[in-house]
Amino acid sequence: MGESFAEAFRHAAWMMITLDPDLIEIVVLSLRVSISAVLAAAVLGLPLGALLALYRFPGNRAISLLVTALMGLPPVVLGLVVYMLLSRSGPLGVLGLLYTPAAMIIAQMLLVLPIIVALSRQTISALWREYEETMRSLHIRGLPLVRTMLYEARFELATAMLAGFGRAIAEVGAVMIVGGNINHATRVMTTAIALETSKGDLALALALGVILLVIALGVNLAVHVLSAWGDRQGMASTA
Repeated sequence: MGESFAEAFRHAAWMMITLDPDLIEIVVLSLRVSISAVLAAAVLGLPLGALLALYRFPGNRAISLLVTALMGLPPVVLGLVVYMLLSRSGPLGVLGLLYTPAAMIIAQMLLVLPIIVALSRQTISALWREYEETMRSLHIRGLPLVRTMLYEARFELATAMLAGFGRAIAEVGAVMIVGGNINHATRVMTTAIALETSKGDLALALALGVILLVIALGVNLAVHVLSAWGDRQGMASTA
């Protein structure tokens, strides 16, 4: 057993060194799906979070509570909901998106969206206490106000997007359901690791696991750097 593990580690290292085509294909698809999902969630979530932070309107508190609750939604439940929407008998079945990368992007976007909305709302709410008097004195309101606050909070919001990316890239349940883990079509790192481990092919699973770990560490490092950069910029602006 020890020798088989050693051989698996050697094979995994060789796959990474030689840039094995199957390995690269899975990694590239994983990055494409997760990055697309985060960008789509940011386009929707950042303005919504800003609106919830800057304006009080009927349903504001209810939406905020719903967003907070959805942050804890189990991915497999979300995957089931998306599956029912995209299945042939579902309302969006005519689009033919089930078992495609587009379906996985939709699932990951919906998974990440509450995180981005909640974090952007929290960030801009804190920033608004500092900027409110200035913005009101300059009569900045409406869409220009939202754009200004999003720009002023850009470093913190980039951190929120990185947190969303970390959540998306490590997700397995929802993408397994809506993507089907089809080889050369919808197989991403997390679903491939689960499948290859169950098959006993530890080399590919180990190689993908190492890459996924490196990506996770890179995201954490980027969050730290952005936070430090944002703090320095804030200190410089108040100096």
